[in-house]
Amino acid sequence: MGVALTELLLIKDIDIEYLKNKVLVVDAPMWLYQFLSSIRQRDGTLLMDSKGKVTSHLMGLFTRVSNLIQQNVKLAFVFDGEPPELKYLTLEKRKEIKLEAERKFEKAKEKDDLELMKKYAARTSRLTDEMIEEAKHLIEAFGLPVIEAPSEAEAQASLIVKNNDAFALATNDADALLFEAPRIVRNLNMAGKKKRKDKLSYETISPDLIELKENLKHLGINQEQLIALAMLIGTDYNNGGIKGIGPKTALKLVKEYHYNFEALFNHVKWDDSFDFSWKEVFELIRHIPVDRHYNLKWRDVDEDKMMELLVDKHDFSEERVRNQIEGLVKEKHKKNQKGLGEFFG
Repeated sequence: MGVALTELLLIKDIDIEYLKNKVLVVDAPMWLYQFLSSIRQRDGTLLMDSKGKVTSHLMGLFTRVSNLIQQNVKLAFVFDGEPPELKYLTLEKRKEIKLEAERKFEKAKEKDDLELMKKYAARTSRLTDEMIEEAKHLIEAFGLPVIEAPSEAEAQASLIVKNNDAFALATNDADALLFEAPRIVRNLNMAGKKKRKDKLSYETISPDLIELKENLKHLGINQEQLIALAMLIGTDYNNGGIKGIGPKTALKLVKEYHYNFEALFNHVKWDDSFDFSWKEVFELIRHIPVDRHYNLKWRDVDEDKMMELLVDKHDFSEERVRNQIEGLVKEKHKKNQKGLGEFFG
C-alpha cells in the first residue's frame, strides 16, 4: 500500500540487539520486491544464473535470513493471496509505471548511460509466480514458517502480531497500521548508508520501530479515524487520495469531523475523485479476509533442499552456502546448550 503516513508518526530507532529472541512476521512480497529493486549489476540488470534465470530475490533472501537467524531473530513469512478487487486499479497504474521505466531504460542503454540504466531498471521489478515459489522453497529450507494469506499479506501478518504470536511485523510500509498491526519494524537488517534521492549526500539507514497504540495517542485519534485519514491521502484501494490533501491537512480534517465520516467525505467531494463509495474502501480495510487458523512451526534447516535449490539449480557457490548452513547449525547448537545450562543451573 505505502500510505504516506510516516511524517506524522513517532518512530523509534532500534538495533538488531533489541530484536534478539523476538519473533518477527515478514511481509514477504515487500522484501522480495526490495531485493529485485536493489540487488542488481552495475548497469541495472538483475543477477542471473548460467541459464539466464533471475537470482536477485534468492540472493537477498539467503543473505538476510542467514544473518538474522545468526543474530537470534526468529522469522515467519506471509505471502499475498488474491488481491481485493479495488486494488486492481492500483496494480494497473503500477504496470504502466514499469512499462514507462522500461522504455526509459532502453533509451539510456542506447546512450550507454550506466547511471540512468540502473535508475530505471530498479523501477521495472516484476515478481513472477516462479520467483514466489522459489522464495517459499528457500524459506522452508531454512525451517521457517510460510503462511498463505487469503488476501493481503500485511493484514494476515498484522493479525499474527495482534494475537501475540509475533512481536512485530517486518515491513517498510506504515499502512500495516491500518490493519491494526500493534508494532512495525522497518529497515530490518539494512543498517548502513543510503544515497538521498536526487542528492549527492547520504543518509544513515538503521532499523526502527513504529507502535500503533503510541501513535494513535500521539495523533489524538482512534483506529477508524486513522483509516479515514489514510483514505484522504490515498491507499492501494483509492490511489492518490483526494487531490490537494496531504497528511497534515488530512489529520486536521479527521479531527474536525470527529467520527462523522459521511460529512467528512462529502466535504472533500469524494465522489468527484472516485467512482466507488468511501464506505467500500473503509469496510474493505476494516474487514479484509484473514486466516485465523494459521500454523507457526519452526523446523531444522534442510541442507539438501537448500543445496538443491541454490547450488544445483541456480549456480550459487557451494562453499558459501555450506558455510552459511554450518553457521546456522552452530548457532542453534549454541542456543540449545545455553538452554540446557539454564535448566541445570
